[in-house]
Amino acid sequence: MKKICACIIITIFGSYLWYSHALSPVDSTAAARSKVTIDAGSTTSHIADLLKEEGIIRSPFAFKLHLKIKGLDGSLQAGVFLLDTTQSVDDIVRILQTGRAEEMIVTVPEGFTVQDIDNLLVQMQLIEKGEAIACANTCDFASYDFLPEDSTDLADRGGKLEGYLFPDTYYVPASDFVVKFFFERMLNAFRKNVVEEYGEEITDLHEFMIMASLVEEETRTDEERPIVAGIIWKRYEAGWGLGIDAAVRYIVNKPSAAITHADLNINNPYNLRKFKGLPPGPIANVSIKSVIATLKPEKSPYWYYLHDKTGQIHYSKTNEEHNTNRYNYLGSGAE
Repeated sequence: MKKICACIIITIFGSYLWYSHALSPVDSTAAARSKVTIDAGSTTSHIADLLKEEGIIRSPFAFKLHLKIKGLDGSLQAGVFLLDTTQSVDDIVRILQTGRAEEMIVTVPEGFTVQDIDNLLVQMQLIEKGEAIACANTCDFASYDFLPEDSTDLADRGGKLEGYLFPDTYYVPASDFVVKFFFERMLNAFRKNVVEEYGEEITDLHEFMIMASLVEEETRTDEERPIVAGIIWKRYEAGWGLGIDAAVRYIVNKPSAAITHADLNINNPYNLRKFKGLPPGPIANVSIKSVIATLKPEKSPYWYYLHDKTGQIHYSKTNEEHNTNRYNYLGSGAE
């Protein structure tokens, strides 16, 4: 009888030790982050197996048992969560119950404008609409000496920050998000990846970033970037009008809608159909590939280019050839 009792006690104690260990962090010393997507309608078993596959929990069985004991089965929410190996099962369950991770992933694609970033942060419920645009114009970024000093002619939609926010993936707090702090992180990344890496090769950073933004918006593939950069630089240095519609689209806020004759006649220095030279500021935040292409443009005999309706680019040496390409690939009504 004593042996049976001893076995029972040992079994209970062993089970308790196993259970406690199974609920503990997978690695309390080093945080290995994983983005975990839980679809609507996922069962507890499916969630437990997913967390195990991602290396976030030790035991699916212990995870499910914990939920049963706590009366929390069925309380987990769908969503995208950033979880790591330093979190216990209690921590993970608490996060999954809220439907919102303690940290969120914000990915700012190459070519995004300040307005695009504002829209993205609004969609993620991190800011109110217009908050990022307002900050770009009014927040104090004086410590960033690479930003343009004069903002007189810069578009309000981007302020001094347009073109200097480094596109990347950032982890941000889900609560207490401050857009100024987020912009400072993007500016720090720009300083590290552009100013410190390529600054010695760039004579005029503001002019360079304007040009890089034009290359970013005027190209569809990596192969095009250096060739188009060479054409734009050549036209600019020769004193030609650049005639770049992407700059018109930027100032009239038409990312994809058809440009009208009224748009092309707008009296604004961003209208490169009407004004020679460069626009007052960048028209997008650019990729490193566009930075490199702008820094090392490819020489070619071409002075013109256009994309057809399928996105294929066509180069030409003369205005006559360019007009022929326009007619052949875009139709007689093309601007």
